[in-house]
Amino acid sequence: MKILVCIKQVPDSTDTIQIDEHTGFLSYAANTAFRMNRFDEFALEEALLIKEELPGTLVDAISLGPERVSATVQRAMGMGADHGIHILDEIEGYRSPFTVASLIAACVLARNYDLIMTGVMAEDTMACQTGQLIAALLNLPCASSVIKEEVLPDRVQISVEREIEGGNREVVQLKLPAVLTLQPGINFPRYPSFSKVMRARTYAQELIRAEDLVIEKPRESCRRVRIPDPVPQGVFIGGSPREKAQKLIRVLHEKSFLA
Repeated sequence: MKILVCIKQVPDSTDTIQIDEHTGFLSYAANTAFRMNRFDEFALEEALLIKEELPGTLVDAISLGPERVSATVQRAMGMGADHGIHILDEIEGYRSPFTVASLIAACVLARNYDLIMTGVMAEDTMACQTGQLIAALLNLPCASSVIKEEVLPDRVQISVEREIEGGNREVVQLKLPAVLTLQPGINFPRYPSFSKVMRARTYAQELIRAEDLVIEKPRESCRRVRIPDPVPQGVFIGGSPREKAQKLIRVLHEKSFLA
């Protein structure tokens, strides 16, 4: 099998995120640290577990972004990915899920992957769209919010269990090739050993420039980003049960919740 795992590099902490007053977009401080999106770590681990179970399986990791993203691709290879692909995109500002999915789809269209896996969302944008859009652009079946998967013995179908509304679950079978977006908790992502991390530094990454990929024009734009307004603090009511009840009725009356 050939498996592709889509990974994203995200800032390590929201404390270092700033908004540029001139552009209205996010900017990062000089000391901002970046790492692999934790949701994608579960997708990568699941791909590696399939590789261990099915001999001959190859796992590729792909990521989109500026030069610093190569460090995240390198970590994926340190965890066990066989090959790393970096779509170099130096454009600053907003990149919609459709544009990201279009670039990835254009890059892997002719590579004939049996399975494409992503995390259920990215920690920074929480859009939950990229995996499904990749499936739509490549005309592949897709299952989202997957909490369990099993490649069937014939290796032409995969059985998945996914979360749906109301806390329920459903089990579906998809024909391969297919796209899965995975929920956290499906496994326990491994921590790469120091020797594997050092060895991964010697592995060559495949570099593809975003401007060399032919995609459709963006379908949406981000006008601005702002920090949410402060949430009003709650009111604590003290006293005996009777006093608390009287104070609560008074507050509700003052707020016009009670006539």
